[in-house]
Amino acid sequence: MAKEKPHVNLVTIGHVDQGKSTLIGRLLYDTNSIPEQEMRKIEEKAKELGKESFKFAFVMDRLKEERERGLTIDIMHQRFETDKYYFTIIDAPGHRDFVKNMITGASQADAAILVVGVKEGVMPQTKEHVYLIRTLGITQLIVVINKMDEVNYDKAAYEKTKEEVEKLLRTVGYDTSKIPFVPISAWYGDNVVQRSDKMSWYDGPTVVEALDSISPPEQPIDKPLRIPIQDVYSITGVGTVPVGRVESGILKVGDSLVFMPSNKKGEVKSIEMHHEPIQEARPGDNIGFNVRGVGKDEIKRGDVAGHPDNPPTVAQEFTAQIIVLQHPTVITKGYTPVFHINTAHVAGMIEEILKKIDPRTGEVVEENPDFIKQGDAAVIKVKPLKPVCIERQRDFPKLAKFAIRDMGMTVAAGMCIDLVPWEE
Repeated sequence: MAKEKPHVNLVTIGHVDQGKSTLIGRLLYDTNSIPEQEMRKIEEKAKELGKESFKFAFVMDRLKEERERGLTIDIMHQRFETDKYYFTIIDAPGHRDFVKNMITGASQADAAILVVGVKEGVMPQTKEHVYLIRTLGITQLIVVINKMDEVNYDKAAYEKTKEEVEKLLRTVGYDTSKIPFVPISAWYGDNVVQRSDKMSWYDGPTVVEALDSISPPEQPIDKPLRIPIQDVYSITGVGTVPVGRVESGILKVGDSLVFMPSNKKGEVKSIEMHHEPIQEARPGDNIGFNVRGVGKDEIKRGDVAGHPDNPPTVAQEFTAQIIVLQHPTVITKGYTPVFHINTAHVAGMIEEILKKIDPRTGEVVEENPDFIKQGDAAVIKVKPLKPVCIERQRDFPKLAKFAIRDMGMTVAAGMCIDLVPWEE
């Protein structure tokens, strides 16, 4: 059973229309992760719509349709295997208005594939996505320079774009000597799974080989159970089914659970992953689980499930380290944007700006500054306007991260370094 291989969650990022969905479709197709008859259906549909060049993108879109029809409880997750790993791909949409999904996706990922079109190079979204994954602590990155067929597989064009991307990555502190850069044509499959004979000048790994060089995530199974809830379904004949990813601990059939901050308790009747029943779920597993004793309307997206003897932490206020990615003016005390924490979205007021720090070294540049602006890193104190689950970076790194959104953009990203628990 595939479950025995280490499980890695992969997010694809990059500017819209640079071929992310096509790359994923190609990966799934060339690793035989899509049944033949399924692929035939997709090809016919693409032909019918006169969009044959989009057939691989349709692979991912088919999932979206499934979602709209309510057939699946897997969000935009698709699985495939390499010799070494079992991957779940989180397809993060590139459009601006999807950035919040991108944040949810990136906060769950162990590694990222950054897709950059060879002709377009670094675009606004490329920058935004790179800042985000860096702040969200994704250290493992593979850069794919796509659409090489549009430049006749020219080495000089690849080198030029590669240099531009390297420069961007270095500004946020990535060591580019450790990052594989792969020139590909997702559409023709060059260097995705099969090595291309059109780029004899390239001797690095294919995309799949680069994926196999990733280090698998540590599994914090000895820590208390934490499952941020992405969605809650009510399924006829089954009951209430929350969906989420296990971040730490182990969930077993028969366990008692508490959902915070809703403070509702229930018992786990069954657990399902990729439509197969499992007896226990571990960190990294994207699951749906049926809970007895809890109504669909009593718990919601943004809740975090844990065992009652060590419930998820609800913060009354928290101290965080943030980096301001973009803001038209300045951020001062009293600013109240929306914090995207795990799967929760909650307004929070910045009560104090404690200090401004150098993003590279972490050294304090100024104590209690009056304001912070784009490019600044700082330590702030936040008061959420309603109860929200967040953990300290040192206790649960995955549950400490958040993004700050306002005016339709990601203003900042950060992590919680300390908190005051909520007292009833």
